[in-house]
Formats: sequence, structure tokens, C-alpha cells
Amino acid sequence: MRDFRRLWFSGAVSGIGSWLLVVAIPFHVFTLTGSAVATGLTLALEALPALLIGPWAGVLLDRWNLARAMWIADLVSAAAVGLILFADRDHLWLIYVAILLENTATTVFRPAARALMPAVVGTGKELAKANAINAVTSSAIRLAAPPLGALLLAGPGIKFVLAVDSASYLLSAATIATVRTRRQTTSGPPPRPLEGLRAAMNHRALRGILVGQTVFLTANAGLTALLVPFTVNRLQAPGYVLGYLISGLGAGYLIGAALSTKAARLLGTRELLTLTQLATAAAFFGLFNARNVPVAIVAAALIGLPGSILLITAQTTIQRTAPREVLASVSAIFFAADSLALLIGALAAPAATNVLGLPITLNVIAGLAVCAAGLTLLVLPRHPAGFTRTSS
Repeated sequence: MRDFRRLWFSGAVSGIGSWLLVVAIPFHVFTLTGSAVATGLTLALEALPALLIGPWAGVLLDRWNLARAMWIADLVSAAAVGLILFADRDHLWLIYVAILLENTATTVFRPAARALMPAVVGTGKELAKANAINAVTSSAIRLAAPPLGALLLAGPGIKFVLAVDSASYLLSAATIATVRTRRQTTSGPPPRPLEGLRAAMNHRALRGILVGQTVFLTANAGLTALLVPFTVNRLQAPGYVLGYLISGLGAGYLIGAALSTKAARLLGTRELLTLTQLATAAAFFGLFNARNVPVAIVAAALIGLPGSILLITAQTTIQRTAPREVLASVSAIFFAADSLALLIGALAAPAATNVLGLPITLNVIAGLAVCAAGLTLLVLPRHPAGFTRTSS
């Protein structure tokens, strides 16, 4: 468990820095431009690296030292965040370049971390527990960091927040460099570029999660892209209130993460994924029809609770069912699908507001999340093969 503690620490440290920016960057761009489209573009650019590079990066990761790939990615992220320090109204493009660089590094880091975890803790009960611990930590950070980011944004300012985030990546890199676990890499001829996609589509459970989650995350991305305009225009609240909404979401995630292992024992994978998607969609409706900030914060918490269980269940299923020799490739495909959903949602949602208006657009997108739950129930097998595997 020594290496797990180090992976956990590195993730916590870099997560604190990254979540400080969750409020700072969208609000900074919205302040500079006053444009929902420009703010949505920051989300869209986050999606491009995983979508365009991810499937090929995952193939290479199945043959690389995963820990080394992770700390190198952290160094690139630190440099990218530092680049934003030089951006202003006349050089907004620097923010977009930095987002692309940081998320290119993340495209390497995330599938590497997902593939390394089973090598560190095994694929039995410890894997679900490790994912739950990471989710609890992430949720606690999500609860505390956004309002802290809002306070720092109002106090020391954006440059201080960026410096903290860059330093967190450097500390994470130094920690990961000490991880000793080495996953056995794939040998033989180089795999095909889309090997992970073929493996996912040929496995019924992985295919079902891929389809259902992509539709659901498209809706989630659209709603996220409209969160700043919703806060400012619909709630008529200052931009920093976004931090409180995200903290409410984090509180829900914290509770959900703590309940995830118990929920997995009570329900089958298909039923649990479907139910949590449906509950999250209902909470979407509650949030975006809220008339004041307190009600919106409660609704955000109700999004986070089932949302956390949903993400943990999906991740653990992928790690247990994907063929070990292509786990990084499969993980990269899922992250690419997440990014495709983010790209579509971030671009389509602001455009739809120009036609339908903000209130109708928000409710239409929440309805799409309901459709995702029905799709998951339809395409996912009741008992995914390999999910009960307990080897260590």
C-alpha cells in the first residue's frame, strides 16, 4: 500500500491546485470577454487532446513505464499553467494554448493512472476501496477548493491561484517519481492505433458503459458550459457564487463516494448505473429551475451524491473487465469519449441558448440525461462479465 499512498497523495496535491482553477479560469475568461461562447470554448479546448491524441497515447502507454509517464505529464502541466500568467485581454489566446497543453499532459496522465492502479492494489475488493478513497478525497477537495479559489481570486488574484496550481503539479511529479510498482508491459508487435476501441466495442459491458456514459456526459458538459451564465443571469448572483455551487456539488460527491461500496453490494452494475444517471438528471432539473442561491446549492449537492457513485462504479467496472494488456488503451478510449461529450456539450449548449433561450436550453439538456439512463438500461448487460473478478 506504500505506492498507493503516494499515488493518493500526488492526486490530492495536484487536485487542490486544479480545483482552485475551476472557478478562476471560467470566471476570468467571462470577465475578460463577457461571452458565454468564449467561456464554453475553454471547456471545448479541454476536450480536444484526449479526443485527438488519447487513443494513440493509450496504445503507447501499454508499452511504457506508467509512473514515469505520469510525472513527466505533471511537469508539462506545471509549465502550461505558468503560461497563463502572461495572458491578458489582448492575449487571450495564451489561455487557450495553455489549456491545450495542460490537457495534452492530462491525456497521458489519466489513462496511465487508471492502468497503474490495478497493478498497485489488485482487482479485488481493494480496487473498489482504493477508487472510493480517491473519490472521497477528490470530493473533499471539490468541496473546499472552489470557494477558496473564489476567495483567492477576489484577494491575491488570478496570478496567485495559477502559481499555486503550478506548484501543486511539481509536488505531484516529485511524489510519483518515487513510486516503485511497475506494471508488466505488453510485448510483441506494436498494437493497432485503435486497439482500445476495438477491445471496448467487442466487450458487451464496456460497450454499454461507453454508449450510456457518452450520452450522459454530453448532457453534463452542456450544463457545465452554461453554469456561469446561469449563475450570473438566471440567479442574478455574483460570479463567485459559482464556487459555492461547486462546493455543494463536492459535498454531494463526498457523501456519494462514502456510500459507493455499499451501493455496489446492494444493486447490480446495470441497475446502479441506470439509477444514478436518472437521479442525477432529476437533480439537474432541480438546479436549473432553482429561484435562489440556497436552493441551487442544495440541488447541486443532490447532483453530486448519485454522480459520485456513478463515476466510481463505471471506473471500477472498466478496470476489472478490460483486458489487462490493453487497459491503458481502453482507458484512453473512454477518456476520449468523455472529451467528445465535453466538446459537443460545451459548443452546442451556448449555441442553443441563442435559439431557445437559457431556461429552455437547460431543461432540454437535463432531459437528455434522462434519455441516457434509459439507454444504459437497454444496452448494458445485467451482470458484466469479469466484474466479480477478485485476483490480486
